[in-house]
Amino acid sequence: MPDERRVTALRYEGSGSPKVIASGRGHVAEKILAAAQAAGVPVREDPELAEALGGLALGQDVPEDMWLAVAEVLAWAYELESKAITPNR
Repeated sequence: MPDERRVTALRYEGSGSPKVIASGRGHVAEKILAAAQAAGVPVREDPELAEALGGLALGQDVPEDMWLAVAEVLAWAYELESKAITPNR
């Protein structure tokens, strides 16, 4: 089904390129989202980026031509984390 939700999860360890650690559609996507929420991982809705990243293999590095888009998402997640740690910010 083309309008099923696509979810792609990344891991970035502070150096090198982020890697795809989970990806799926439909039921699998919902399981990935539930696991992220249970773990307190921020989730950002970006269907176009999720679709592009979803074409990568599990464990694959994010290619250089996607770094800017992924960097924006990482900056967003770090900002959320920073606000959670210092709520008066």
